[in-house]
Amino acid sequence: MTPVLTQHAATAHAPRIRDDMTVEVALSLMAGARVDHLVLCDGDDQSTGLVTLARLTVLRDAPGYTDRVRLRDLPEE
Repeated sequence: MTPVLTQHAATAHAPRIRDDMTVEVALSLMAGARVDHLVLCDGDDQSTGLVTLARLTVLRDAPGYTDRVRLRDLPEE
């Protein structure tokens, strides 16, 4: 018997993005898609977590932020 994979309702329709995307591009994508979170995926397109608009906004407003920060480089919550 093959296990059935299910997704949480909140992530079922969220855009899936690679973790090598920059924070700036992720924020732009969120604005264009009108969503408040994105599903992070690794190089094999496996989900590795979520990133929220609130988290990225706080990060972007931090004093040490640069526009080169990639999503994979975000500190763990």
